Amino acid sequence: MKSLIILCVMLMLFGVGCGPKSSDERVHLRSGLSGGSLGHNVVTESIKGVFEWLSGAGIVIDEAVMNRDNAAGLPQLFIAGHNTSSKTKRFRYRVEWLDADGLVIDTRASTWLPMSAMGKSPFQIKSVATRPQAVNFRMDTRKWE
Repeated sequence: MKSLIILCVMLMLFGVGCGPKSSDERVHLRSGLSGGSLGHNVVTESIKGVFEWLSGAGIVIDEAVMNRDNAAGLPQLFIAGHNTSSKTKRFRYRVEWLDADGLVIDTRASTWLPMSAMGKSPFQIKSVATRPQAVNFRMDTRKWE
């Protein structure tokens, strides 16, 4: 019995350390987008929900590609990711474009936009800069509340 309790505690500690994942340091995923919560009906979703919560299932960014292939020559960003959870994850994201000095280019287009990622499915985000001076980007996310 003691070994079962120790195993459960170790799994819980491991799950707390698992945060959202991003393969690109320019994309910041907030902690609320990683794991599910146990606040739902524990009876109907007990086993599945606990394992997803412990493993930190949620949004994962696979790739972020920036290029200038559009007709206007403006930088554009393509982000590919997937939802490792079985539940739909709703979040907001904001892309800020940066100039050669690393400063944010002030624009009205840099607003929080809604996004939904279906459970166990890939998703894509596309953004186009409003000025040709943009040479890099920064993307932030937050929970949809």
